[in-house]
Amino acid sequence: MIFKFYSPQEGRILIDDKDIANYNTKSLYANLTYVPQETILLHSTIYDNIKIAKPDATDEEIYNAAKKAELHDFIESLEEKYNTIVGERGIKLSGGQRQRIALARIFLRDSKIVIFDEATSSLDNNTEFKIQRNIHKYFNEQTIICIAHRLSTLKDMDKILVIEKGKIVDSGTPEDIIAKYDNKEFMVEDVKI
Repeated sequence: MIFKFYSPQEGRILIDDKDIANYNTKSLYANLTYVPQETILLHSTIYDNIKIAKPDATDEEIYNAAKKAELHDFIESLEEKYNTIVGERGIKLSGGQRQRIALARIFLRDSKIVIFDEATSSLDNNTEFKIQRNIHKYFNEQTIICIAHRLSTLKDMDKILVIEKGKIVDSGTPEDIIAKYDNKEFMVEDVKI
């Protein structure tokens, strides 16, 4: 619904106190980035797969985005570096490496609203921690909506909504929600306001 593929049957979605129905779709998309669990990659180079987020980006911007996504050192270890072909749908990369390319895109694009849908689920805990640190360091003015099952992913957010069978069953601060649900299986959706 945030992408205006569907209209709400009841209620409204507001951005800056303005109903998204009143936003021009092109303007909305220019300020919105979605990071899915399954990253979509082109059969092209790592460089091109990052640059797709901002076609006029400079080399330096692309390298900085890769560094923020904890991807630069891995890329530099490859024989072809940023010119490495990732293969069809990124077949030559691990799930975590594909996710880090998607994360590099968000750092490069620098949107006002970022939606993470299990965007760090394929990362090891250490890499996830570093990326979360970078997200909080570089995204001070953005609204972040984060969908995650792993509660540790949400520990630095402002508010957590617990959703069960499509209904909000609880909400609160990370401290309250993590203490309550840490050992339970729930879909957890977080909103940073």
